[in-house]
This record gives sequence, C-alpha cells and structure tokens, in this order.
Amino acid sequence: MFQAETQVRVRYAETDQMAYVYYGNYAMYFEVARVEALRSAGFSYKQMEEDGIMMPVLELHTQFMKPGKYDELLTIKTKIPELPGIRIKFEYEVINESQELITKGWTTLTFLKKDSHKPCRPPQYLLDLLRPYFE
Repeated sequence: MFQAETQVRVRYAETDQMAYVYYGNYAMYFEVARVEALRSAGFSYKQMEEDGIMMPVLELHTQFMKPGKYDELLTIKTKIPELPGIRIKFEYEVINESQELITKGWTTLTFLKKDSHKPCRPPQYLLDLLRPYFE
C-alpha cells in the first residue's frame, strides 16, 4: 500500500462563522494531499495531463468527527490501498495538532484520454512508480 503525508494550515478564508473549516473545503484538502502524495512518489499530474490523460473525480465520501479550526496545522494522511486500474482510490485521514482524527474520507478517480474523454489505463510510469509499494 502506498502512503504519504501532507500538511495544510487552515486559512481564515477556509473557515465559517464559528472559525471551523467549512465542510466543502475538505474536498480541496483531499486534492492537495492527493497531488502532493503522488509528487512524493515522483509522479507529476502536470506531465500526465501534457501526455493526454486526465483524472476526474467519480466519487467523494467524507466523514466528520471533529472540526478543523482556524490556524491549525492539519496533517492529511493519504493512502492508495490497491494498484490502480482504470480507476484509482485514495483514502484520507485528517489529523489535528493534538493528534486527533478529525475527518476521514475517500475519493475514486478515473483515467480518461484528454482528447476523447474515454476511459483508459493509467500511464505506465505511474504503475511503475507505485508497483513496489504493493509487492
């Protein structure tokens, strides 16, 4: 299984009137964590898109246990539980500065050819980067 961690400091603009992270912003945090996790493995979203493959989100699930708060440094643990096929699943845990699990969730994305928007296999270089984590 592939795992990585990313940190995000909660900005004022990402909070609601209670100074809690507005729930819709967790999707953005998941995206940041997903991109940075793949970057840490040596993969570039930008290069994949230049090579003609996109990864749109098909599913998003989020469970909130406690609020994230303004100016907290959140750690987002990202896991890829299985080697991707046409789809790739990411699992997330958001931990606050007190080391409490405050939010968890997952996203499922698919690989599409940019020109036709038809499903395709993941780029071989992504599979080559991830395969050692599943052996």
